[in-house]
Amino acid sequence: MFITILLLTAWGWWRQSLPQLEGIIVTGQLSEPALIHRDEQGVVLIQSPDRNSSAFALGFLHAQERFFQMDLLRRRSAGELSELVGPAALPKDKKVRRHQFRKRAERNIEAMPEAQRQLLDHYVRGVNFGLLHLGSKPWEYLLLGQEPRPWNAADSLLTTFSMYLTLQSEEGKFERRDTALADLLPQDLYAFYFPAGGIWDAPLVGDEEPVNTIPETPISSLLGKTDPITYQAMESDDKVYGSNNWVVGGALTEHGGAILANDMHLGLSVPNIWFRAGWNIPGTNRVIRGVTLPGGPIVVAGSNGAVVWGFTNTGADWGDLIPLVLNPDATQYLTPDGWRDLATEQEIIKVKGAPDETLIVKKTIWGPVIGKDHRGIPLAYRWVAHDIPAGNMNLLQMESVTTTRKALNLGPAIGIPHQNFLVGDREGNIGWTIAGPIPRRFGFDGSRSVSWAEGKTYWDGYLTKEEQPRIYNPANHRLWSANARTVGGNWLKIMGDHGYALGARQQQIRDNLLARQQFDEQLLLDIQLDDRAIFLQRWQQHLAEFLQDREGYSEAYQLVRDWGGRASPDSVGYRIVRNYRLKFMELSTAPILTFMRKSQPNFSFGQLKRQFEYPIWTLAQEEPQHLLNPDFESWTALKLAALDQVLEKMSVSGLPLLQQTWGEQNTVSIRHPLAKAVSIIDWFTAMPEDQLPGDTHMPRFQSPTHGASERMVMSPGREEHGIFHMATGQSSHPLSPFFGKGHVDWVKGNPSPLKEGESRYRLKLQ
Repeated sequence: MFITILLLTAWGWWRQSLPQLEGIIVTGQLSEPALIHRDEQGVVLIQSPDRNSSAFALGFLHAQERFFQMDLLRRRSAGELSELVGPAALPKDKKVRRHQFRKRAERNIEAMPEAQRQLLDHYVRGVNFGLLHLGSKPWEYLLLGQEPRPWNAADSLLTTFSMYLTLQSEEGKFERRDTALADLLPQDLYAFYFPAGGIWDAPLVGDEEPVNTIPETPISSLLGKTDPITYQAMESDDKVYGSNNWVVGGALTEHGGAILANDMHLGLSVPNIWFRAGWNIPGTNRVIRGVTLPGGPIVVAGSNGAVVWGFTNTGADWGDLIPLVLNPDATQYLTPDGWRDLATEQEIIKVKGAPDETLIVKKTIWGPVIGKDHRGIPLAYRWVAHDIPAGNMNLLQMESVTTTRKALNLGPAIGIPHQNFLVGDREGNIGWTIAGPIPRRFGFDGSRSVSWAEGKTYWDGYLTKEEQPRIYNPANHRLWSANARTVGGNWLKIMGDHGYALGARQQQIRDNLLARQQFDEQLLLDIQLDDRAIFLQRWQQHLAEFLQDREGYSEAYQLVRDWGGRASPDSVGYRIVRNYRLKFMELSTAPILTFMRKSQPNFSFGQLKRQFEYPIWTLAQEEPQHLLNPDFESWTALKLAALDQVLEKMSVSGLPLLQQTWGEQNTVSIRHPLAKAVSIIDWFTAMPEDQLPGDTHMPRFQSPTHGASERMVMSPGREEHGIFHMATGQSSHPLSPFFGKGHVDWVKGNPSPLKEGESRYRLKLQ
């Protein structure tokens, strides 16, 4: 009886934290009322004659449905997670706190235009009102024994800075690794193993990069006679935080308007990173719809009825590492104006259940000191994210633009992590540019860490909209991007390289677009769901030929031969081919890893491996003896070892090989962030562990933990024909009628609607 009473009490308390869906709430804070409609899936439409009131309403909704998620976002970029969850988060907090994003957010708020600040203030008031209006605090805080902290304006910008930490490196990792490799490796080995690109490139502007020739320097020259070779398992070289998007112009659609597709690839968790919402645009007959990021009053990607837009991460270079010239006691550094003291500031990090930690942040005129290079020289980091133009609410202006050209003009002023910004309008015009401020580098191209002490290298402000790269109405009426290189020539010099994706995914999208002369929404969804393994076809042929008539491998040969050519959950052959390539990559490049770890014990290839396809394919075909890993007597032995290790790992579960399908490996795991620490949370929050099609080198990007956080296909003014998928659902509360609603459509690729359905719940704020 006692246990029953306890469970009923817990159930009753849990229900109290559910959002209010219907009725009238008198807020005492609105000049005009806001009517909130929710359809059966929880998709929101807000109606109000006052934009500030709709911002208040969105803040109210975000707090009621997603406050804990918002709290994690702001704390992550502020370096304040330890205060909430304890010492386990302290190492991450220390790394992030060096960037002092909370202070930067407060500074940026002061620089914000008055109208934006007023709208943000209404949003903040809505958040705090929504939080207080819950019957009890969000359930996560009970488990943590914590109280939710009220929201403020700086917190909203911190959610933007959190996306910087997701989409860019807070330490310039690519540049640091690439500079070390270029400095330490023989030049011909570096050029061969780390090319800029090749045949898989599919840029919007420019050609593919030339293929480098086989180097003369033997790989064994990197190793001592007794050096044990180090191996590091390779994840997919295209497992990125990125996205796909493309847009077709009016010449290719029956109705003459543009159609845009966008699927943003991020880590998958409960709840989804996005919250679906729309609202009327006062003074017009238009409605803006799309995805919002809980924490801010903005539609991030979507349609305003006249223009559609979407984003993919650029992979370009938005920060520079600066090796410092120090005086003998390392208290001063050399600048163009002479020696200056290294500034220091104390950051106090609160830690749940433990004493406060004091972090000393070392600062230069260029940025904070974030570590040392491969020669032990301290590095300062000049990062766009540190400057006022990097964090703002100018994306709000997308509500008022009515043409592609006007939207592109906003690009340099949009303060978000730099994105490929694709746009289309009702008249059928399309365009591409970069959303985000681009630094004007002087005296260097940013590809290497160089000293700024003499004043010959520096940043000279940011590019204007006239200088920013852009494409408007290309002759083929098509634009596309997928985290690979989008441009060449002078534009590439402006944008730089911080680890572009290989290009195979982007190329497959391009070729799909070029294969047809007319499109509708369903055809673009079909491209989003394309799981054909075009990139791996040559590896499948290579492995099948290698295994044919080879004793002891008949079963593997048959599975590879009959692989099906897709990343299908029921294909064993796809899994073998895919993992064989990665294992071949690991074994053939291990001598370079071993060499680099002599000077940097924690060295890993990271994003640098994204272009490994070019050298490893050459090695697999040409088999140059002087580039063979000395652990193997022949290339045949290395290839067999790669395959044997793949098959051995597949056998660990005990299933026979015929049942070791791609789906067994590609089983999605979408969990609540707290479930890692409290496994019982999985019982009521985890999504089903579906075996999914798709992989990383194809449009249907999918892994167990990453994938399309959403899929949108939309044409401005034709939103009723639009398509939308989102993993998990609108609400983070397991007892909500919206929890998990729509997830099945995301799994199966069903063409579910973008536009909200019939109003099922109505709530009026006044």
